[in-house]
Amino acid sequence: MTFVTRRHIPRRRFLKGIGTAIALPFLDAMVPAFSRAGETKAPVRMAFLYVPNGIIMKQWTPEANGSNFEFPRILKGVEPFREDLLVLTGLAHKTGEGSAGDHARAAATFLTGVAPKKTTSADIEAAISVDQVAAKAIGSKTRLRSLELGCEVSRTVGSCDSGYSCAYINSMSWRGPTTPNPPETNPRLVFERLFGTLAGNNDPQANARTEEDRKSILDTVTGRTRQLMAEVGASDRHKIDEYFTSIRDLEGRIAISASDQEAARDIEKPDGVPTGFVEHARLMNDLMLTAFRADITRIATLIYSKEASTRSYPELGFSDPHHPLTHHRNNPDLIEKVAQINCHHIEQFAHFLQKAKSISEGDGTLLDHSMVVYGSSISEGNGHIHTNLPIVLAGRGDGSLKPGRHIVYPETPMTNLYLSMLDKMGVPTEKLGDSTGQTVHLADV
Repeated sequence: MTFVTRRHIPRRRFLKGIGTAIALPFLDAMVPAFSRAGETKAPVRMAFLYVPNGIIMKQWTPEANGSNFEFPRILKGVEPFREDLLVLTGLAHKTGEGSAGDHARAAATFLTGVAPKKTTSADIEAAISVDQVAAKAIGSKTRLRSLELGCEVSRTVGSCDSGYSCAYINSMSWRGPTTPNPPETNPRLVFERLFGTLAGNNDPQANARTEEDRKSILDTVTGRTRQLMAEVGASDRHKIDEYFTSIRDLEGRIAISASDQEAARDIEKPDGVPTGFVEHARLMNDLMLTAFRADITRIATLIYSKEASTRSYPELGFSDPHHPLTHHRNNPDLIEKVAQINCHHIEQFAHFLQKAKSISEGDGTLLDHSMVVYGSSISEGNGHIHTNLPIVLAGRGDGSLKPGRHIVYPETPMTNLYLSMLDKMGVPTEKLGDSTGQTVHLADV
């Protein structure tokens, strides 16, 4: 079978092997094919990365507006990416406010802008989320409509927060008012969803994860890869080699995490889920970026940790659970621990940015062709404040954003930002949740 025509490779081209299909990254040789299809640039991606329980806002919010601002302590981790970021102050989720259940409402409103129905039964109700508005419009262009990821395993059902269903805390992506999209937390299952499995039939015993099954999926397309490498230029050969190296690296790290799981028998997690937060977060970062790079999907969400999470971070030198710490009652020692957790989370976002910026694509980088929201639906955790949210927007949206600035808005619905992002994705939308119109100044010079 012929996979490519010299220097005219279709974008939706796969290298196929036994039980697997590996999509190609964006190559220089695809530009003519894009032109013939009316699509001359790398696609724009949209991602939403979430952290819970609020932030120590005095250590997050820059003092100066515009481009000449200093990065406060919590944002220091992403300072190397100053020219790729918009720090946005003044955005709010007023629909998350209430007398109780703030964490459930925070999670449910983050991408929807709609207050969830208070229930612990199956009659849950929220609204379609911004990622799924985009997925509905452009999801047919890729193999996966969207990708939902998480770094905290949850088996909780029923009531999770003052009479609100656990479904609201477990998911932030909603396909419709009654249909949440729970995130996948097992990196191995994500990898298999992206690239398939070597299992040859439907026999459960034959499909068991043995050492033989863990043989690299790339081994099945080696010959086709050599053929492809011979037909493209030096720049594309480098991109293909780098791309396949990154996939092998992911496979190896997932295998190691499975070995770690076997050793840590007291930690009850599925096969393939790392026992440590940092490796888990970075695996999910890399899986998302690989999916973007191969154009398997253009829309993704990642929950680093769930709302009301009691996860502890012993790597920071203390074992206090996160959520109780955020009710610090202005205790300086507790505030310091929360700030350290906030910095720890932003470091994982910095890893994401570094990887996205290192991937050459078309006339720039993958980060240049992306719009990535990082933040929380609660600002000050001690008082469950849903206004003045901690939000960073990274990337250039293929030139539709002008980063490198701190923008201060009067109190503005967070969903206004989403309308602007949807418009820049080519999915103009009149209304999302409590939106009142698009945000301004995102493209100002």
